[in-house]
This record gives sequence, structure tokens and C-alpha cells, in this order.
Amino acid sequence: MKFSKVMKVRVILFLSFFLAINAFAQAPASKGKITGKVTDAGTKQGVDYATISVYKQGATSPFNGISTDPKGYFTVDQVPAGEYKITADFLGYQRATIEHVIVKAGGTLNLGEILLTSLSKELKGVTITAQAPTVTNKIDKMVYNPQNDLSAQGGVAIDILKKVPQITVDIDGNVELQGNANIRFLINGKPSSIFGASLADALASIPASQIKSIEVITSPGAKYDAAGTGGIVNIILKDSRVEGVNGSVNLSAGTRRENGSFNLNVRKGNFGVNAFFSGNAQINSNAPTSTNRVSTDGAGNTNTLFQDGTNNFRRNGYQSGLNFTWNISKHDDLTAAVGFDHFGNHGNGITNQDQRMVNAAGGLLADTASIRNSNSKFSGRSTDFSLSYKKTFEKEGQELDVLYSSSFGNNSFSSFQQTDYTSPTGVQSTGISNTNPGKDRETQISVDYTQPVAKDFTIETGAKLDFNNIKNNVITDSLSGGTTFVPNSDQTYGFTYDRKIYAYYLSLTASVFNNFLDIKGGLRDEYTVTKADFQNANIPNYNILVPSLVFSHKLSESASVKLSYTRRIERPDYGSLNPFLNISDPHNISTGNPNLKPERGDNFELGYNKSFEKGANINIAAFYRKNTDDIQRFTTYYDTLRINGATYTNVSLSQRYNLGSEIREGINIYASLPVTKSFNLRTNMIFSNRTSNNPGSPSVSGFAYRLNLNAQYEFAKNLSAEFFGNYNSSQKGIQGTQPKFVFYNFAMRKMFMNKKASIGLTASNPFAKYVSQTSTTYGSNFNLTNVRYVPVQSFGISLSYKFGKLDFKKDKDNKGEGEGKSDDGPADKGR
Repeated sequence: MKFSKVMKVRVILFLSFFLAINAFAQAPASKGKITGKVTDAGTKQGVDYATISVYKQGATSPFNGISTDPKGYFTVDQVPAGEYKITADFLGYQRATIEHVIVKAGGTLNLGEILLTSLSKELKGVTITAQAPTVTNKIDKMVYNPQNDLSAQGGVAIDILKKVPQITVDIDGNVELQGNANIRFLINGKPSSIFGASLADALASIPASQIKSIEVITSPGAKYDAAGTGGIVNIILKDSRVEGVNGSVNLSAGTRRENGSFNLNVRKGNFGVNAFFSGNAQINSNAPTSTNRVSTDGAGNTNTLFQDGTNNFRRNGYQSGLNFTWNISKHDDLTAAVGFDHFGNHGNGITNQDQRMVNAAGGLLADTASIRNSNSKFSGRSTDFSLSYKKTFEKEGQELDVLYSSSFGNNSFSSFQQTDYTSPTGVQSTGISNTNPGKDRETQISVDYTQPVAKDFTIETGAKLDFNNIKNNVITDSLSGGTTFVPNSDQTYGFTYDRKIYAYYLSLTASVFNNFLDIKGGLRDEYTVTKADFQNANIPNYNILVPSLVFSHKLSESASVKLSYTRRIERPDYGSLNPFLNISDPHNISTGNPNLKPERGDNFELGYNKSFEKGANINIAAFYRKNTDDIQRFTTYYDTLRINGATYTNVSLSQRYNLGSEIREGINIYASLPVTKSFNLRTNMIFSNRTSNNPGSPSVSGFAYRLNLNAQYEFAKNLSAEFFGNYNSSQKGIQGTQPKFVFYNFAMRKMFMNKKASIGLTASNPFAKYVSQTSTTYGSNFNLTNVRYVPVQSFGISLSYKFGKLDFKKDKDNKGEGEGKSDDGPADKGR
């Protein structure tokens, strides 16, 4: 007897829970602690963010590690009784080593002051490489570090996201987190209007060379915005905190994409400046496509619409910005940033169309042939500004954060299509042309406060205002008499959309049962006020409470288990709410729905993480997600459709609805294995089942999986190669099936000039010019099949150069928190 796909997922989930709970029960009861302080031997000041590594005596690899706090103190908990070696490291200092450290069960060993001696006051022309782990698992997020990602060199953010655990990316750049596409994207912990205009274009405009890390937050705490039922993805851009003048230049060229970036960092004493510019372009590519739709009308006639054509597409964009940091005193930091972003795309194509109607007996009633020419352009510009102030206090962990950020976007979209009929002859041409300029402004003001009440108990609280205002105009002309475009008042309109969100949260963090269990729980309240002058639309205000709870237990120094729950919401955006009918393609019309309610998601996750002595790592996350008032697109077929006095035939009308509920259950497995000192394997696998329950319709269930493999080999000290392969299975939805997706690439990198310069080669899908994508959509009276040939084959070369000098001297009298941090230091907090 064979298991169903749903049963397979549930068995996997059950086994994951059983193994984690079993490991939980077997945790050792009594362990010791190691404490101490790392101090600069010259200035006698504490060294913040120094790395403490714990080795079993005689071992060559550490089994645990921790960073010092801003004053140089550290505590390593849950250390089994035994003999150890302790090391302390920081960039620009000689390593300090303490041998034969004896830890007793239940005891606390204080190492006192560990002195670090500076290598030199100033290092000129020296490159110090600190290699961070590719994936770091934390209590509330997973961090992906792409610094050793060879196949993404010369690429963009989308190329890196394909490798990030728990994330899937389809061939069009659409991103899902644990199978959910409703993701809140941030840059350096802050929102940007660049994402609101076109997410796929925005992610394709950020060069991979500019990204320091990507944070994946599947169960955000109360401090984070509630938006995004799938979770949060925070893209951290490079921002060196090392004193001195340094920077980098990256250039790449290829058969499909070209980009370049420049990064400059200047820091002296308590003041630092970072400037960057990056630009990229996707070279024009041609994508053949065909669509075949078969439908029946009330009279029993069968209508067939066949469309076959090609589309040329190109894309370009740039990002630039300035960041200023000022450590006013050892307790007061001020940070300001301004960024300028642009991206755009241009597409044009020609489609041959044939529309036939036959009666029930098979007799031909009509046969219409036509050629449709289309053209579209999009341009988006945004300016982002932020000012933040952080105050720390004498009490460790007590701090106040104030942030003001504002993003201004100017977007313009234009499109044109004209249909000329070849059979029967004499039929007048039809067409439509429109321009769509718009402005988007988002402003956020937040205040966050953290108060340690006791050693193992901390309270966090804060409030936030989020104001979003959009102004949009659509000016439309229609072809009249087959020769002249004249204004079309029915398709010309403008609107103002204004949304205000008022939020407050309270969060508690505690360690209980003698540090056996760490708990973090919170509650966030968000009240949303939306006003829009859409025709015949009245959007209600609503208040939503968002709870979150995380339990974490350290099974050993190298293993931990986590159980979390969080509620998330997905507010319908202005595009989903706008009732305007888009008829740029008269046979495929789309519109919004002003009656949409916010989608709510309740997410449960059980995670297990284990690190091994020789560097291997495994992370297993089993998840269960239920969305209510699930927002999905639904397509309805019409023989004829009247819009503002005009009649359209053979039309598929797409609109978003709150369609009941959706349940997704599955498991994500990430593993990293250093096979040898030179050969490393990484894999990420997602298996999940999605069930949609829609009132009045049978439930639809679809199983999907994603598999990838990353293999990296070091041929010599400065030469390495990489292979990356990815497979996304097809998945059944409420009205059809999404296509599978196969992607693979090869890469090599040679470093020289003492690792300050490198040259890389990449090849993506080198053995096939196109990837074929077949999708289906069906309803009670129609069936549609779409086939696309997407160009993915590419070959490229990239160059990188790092320059400047580094000064690791610490300020004796007035040291701020950010001073002396390397590029791998802590990132800005996301909200």
C-alpha cells in the first residue's frame, strides 16, 4: 500500500518532532561556565566583539565560540566537565591562548583578564581575511554569508537568494520563504519604496558584490513589523567599521548581464563615512511563448484562442548611497544614511493570434487571425533617508534606540499594444496606449527601549508610526477608426492612496530552570487606517493583535532545539485593492478588489541545529502554517464582457479574492559537510504540502519540493571552483499547475596580490539556451496551457580589487560601540 504525498509529509514532520523531543529529554543536567574579560594590553580598554573559541584539549577545531560584549566581557554556558583550550582573537591583534583549562560540573571558572597585544599601530597594504561561516543559526533568524559564494560573483541579489536556506526562487525571480510568497523585504533593517514598485526588478538591481549577508527570519518577534505572512528577509549591505581608508571595486561582464560596484570607507576616531555606487544591466534577451485556451459557451460552442510570439526584454539599474556614523560618546551613537536607487526595464514583442469558434457538431462558425504588437517601459527611482540615535547605559544591556526613516519613490510605466487583423480582411485595427506616472512616500518613526530587570530577565518595548502615501495617474488612448489614437475617458483615471499604521509592542526574554530553557515572548498591536479614492470603494479600518513565542534549549555546546509560534498578516496593497480594469491585453484582463481583507497567518516551527567537531553542520526545521482569509488570484472566463460600454470577447478576467484558508506543512533540511580540508558540500532541501480550502469548492492539495547542491573545491591556496545545482518541482494550485524549474552553474575564482584582487569565471546552464516552462490554468468552462522558453544560458567574467590601509588602534578615552568592528560584525537590527 502506497502512502499519499500528504501522509509522507506528515510522517516526516512526526519523525522530526520525535527526534527533537527525544534529544531534548536526553540533555545533560549539570555543566559548568567559563567567564572572563578581553582587554587591550596597551590601552587597558575592553575589546568588544572579540572572538572566544573553546577547544577540547588537543583538538584542532573549536566546538563552541562566543563574542565579547561592548565592554569586553564574555560568558560561555553549558560547558561539560573536562579539560579545554581557550583562545581570544580580534582583527589586528595577536591571538591569546590559555591551555589546560579545567571545568568542573556545576562550577564557574573565571579566567580574569585576557590581554590582547596589537600587531602594529598601523597596517599598510595588508589584507587580513576573517572567513565567516556560510550559514549562522540564531535563536530568531538564520544568516547567510555570501563572501565565499563563487557562482554569485558578477550576479545580483536573486542569484544569492537561490542558495539561502528555506528560500525558493522561480525562473522569473519570484521569491518564497517556506513556500510563502508574502515576504517583508528590508535593506539594512529598513523598508524601501524600491521594493514596492517591482520586487523582482529591485532584487535584480542589487549586485551580489554589495551584499554582506542575508537574514532569514521565519518567526519574527514582537519587535518586528507584522507584515508578511511568510516572514522577513533582511538584506545587509557592506559597511566597513574598520578604522582607516579602504574600499573595493568589482566589475563583471557577460552574455546576459553586466554590472559594477565601488565601495569606499573612511573612518577616523569616532567618525566614519561609507560611500558606494553600483550599477547593472541585463542585456536584451528574446523569450518565445505560446498560449492555447479552449473554452465553451452557453450555446455549446467551443472557442479556441491560440497565441504564439516572442518578447524581447532588457533591464538596468543602479544604487548609490552615503552612510555617516558618529560615536558621540561611549554611550551615544548617531547614524545617518541617504541612498539613491533606480531601476527600469523595457519589453517589446509580436504575437500571432488565431481565434476559432466551432459548434457542437464540429462546424466552423468563425476564424479570426491577427497580429498583436506590444511595447512596455518601466522606470522607478527612489531616495531613502534615515537618522538613528542609540544610547546605552552603565547597566549592561540597557539601551534606547530612536529611528526616523523616509523613502520617496517616483515611478513611471507606459505600455502600447495594437492588433491588426489579417483574416477576415477589412476589419479595423484595435489598440490601446497608456502612461502611468506615480509617486510613493513611506515614513517611519520608531522608539525601542530595552531594560534588563535581572541577569536572566529582560523587557523590551517600543512604538512605531508607519505612514504610506501613493499618488497615481493613468492616461489612456484608444485606437479609433483603425488609424488614430484618441483619449479614452473610461480608461483614464487617478487616485490617492493613504495608509497609516500605529503599532506598539511588549516583549519579554527570560532563562528559566537554571538556564535550561530560554523563552522569548511578546505581543504587538497594529491599528491600520486606509483611505483611497477608488471608485465605489470604502476600505475599512482594522486592529490586529500579533503574538509571538519562542522556546529554545541548548542540548549541548554544539546542539540546540527551538519551538516557535508567531502570527503574521498580509495587508492587501493598493494594486490588489484598485478596482480599475487593465485591458492592455483584451483577451487577458486583470483588476483589483477593494473588498479584500487582510490575510492572517499562524506559523509554528520546530527547529534542530547541530554542529560537529570537524565543521559539519545540520539544521532541520519542521513547519506548519495556516493562513485564513487567504488572498489568491482567481481567473474567470467570459464569452463576452462589457466594460464601460465596450464589449470584449473571449476574455479571461483575473482578480484577487479572500479564498478560505491555506495550510502548508513541511520540512526544511540544511546541511554542510567538509568532506576534506579542500572539498566542501552544502545542500538545502524543502518538502512541503499545500492544501487550499475554498468555500463552495473542493479542497485542492499539492505536494512540492526543492533540492539544491553546492560543491566547492580549493585546488590551491588561491584557486577555487564551485558547482551549484537547483531543482524546483511543479506544484498544483487552486486553478492549475505551476511549472518545475531546473538551474545549474559552474564558477572558478583565482585570487592574487595577497588576496587583494581576484578574477572569476561563471557559466549558467551552459548546455541549454532556454528553460522550458509549461503551466496550466483551468476553470468550469475553460482550460489554458502556457509554454514559455526562458533564456537562462550565460557566460561571464568578473574582477575584484580591494585597496586601502587598516588602522586597528582603539580610542582610549572615547570609544563608541561601532569602532573597530570588521565587516563581519553585527548588522543593523531589523524591525
